Amino acid sequence: MADLGVILGDLDAETRTIDDVVADLPAADWARATPAEGWTIAHQIAHLAWTDRKALIAAAHPEDWQAEVEELLKAGETYVDDGAAAGAELPPKEILEDWRNGRKQLAEALAAVPDGQKLPWYGPPMSAASMATARMMETWAHGQDVFDALGLTREPTARLWHIARFGTRTRDFAYLTNSLAPPAEEFRVELAAPDGTTWAFGPEAAEQKLTGSALDFCLVVTQRRHPDDTDLVASGADVEEWLGIAQAFAGPPGNGRQPGQFA
Repeated sequence: MADLGVILGDLDAETRTIDDVVADLPAADWARATPAEGWTIAHQIAHLAWTDRKALIAAAHPEDWQAEVEELLKAGETYVDDGAAAGAELPPKEILEDWRNGRKQLAEALAAVPDGQKLPWYGPPMSAASMATARMMETWAHGQDVFDALGLTREPTARLWHIARFGTRTRDFAYLTNSLAPPAEEFRVELAAPDGTTWAFGPEAAEQKLTGSALDFCLVVTQRRHPDDTDLVASGADVEEWLGIAQAFAGPPGNGRQPGQFA
């Protein structure tokens, strides 16, 4: 069983890594474009703050979630972009303070969720541990956009394990969100961890397998790199198809990144 306390601690560490990068940026750099079309660094941090607020509703006030969904339906397909754009209009210091306050409140709310309680979300309901892992995944992914925009390299850490595990567990979701039937059989995923060990997911005797670095796998399932630009090796037609549609985040299929975009 996933340890919520460990996940929340790693999530805090991940947010601090990004916070340290943006905290002292001049306002002009907050307006710098990121690889996500139309999104600046300000959009990226504002989006993290926006999503933390939504997750706080699910964790602390689940009775209000249906109203949140109804507002989403009124807003239409641009609700995520609209939320990021509205937040990005604020001065950088306010965006950062909003994010800091929101993520602190969310961590406290998730820690207080009773064992076994499922939280509503845009996708399937999830446990507090899964919600914390989803926030870790998205924080890391949008942090990658910030690092890319600034031309910085982020050293991979053991925290990638949460994202790698989440990426394998969302395999079928990626198929369904693309209106495809998931394969009947599980895949074997073997990843080279930052410390040189191997992280393995799925049955050892599976007929189809994916191998490569944990970093590249996390970049692909968060759609921050095109599979062609990674060291991932797919053994099996279904695994190869999965790499093309892999998506660990909720919502409609993403556009991902183009081959060679970061060459």
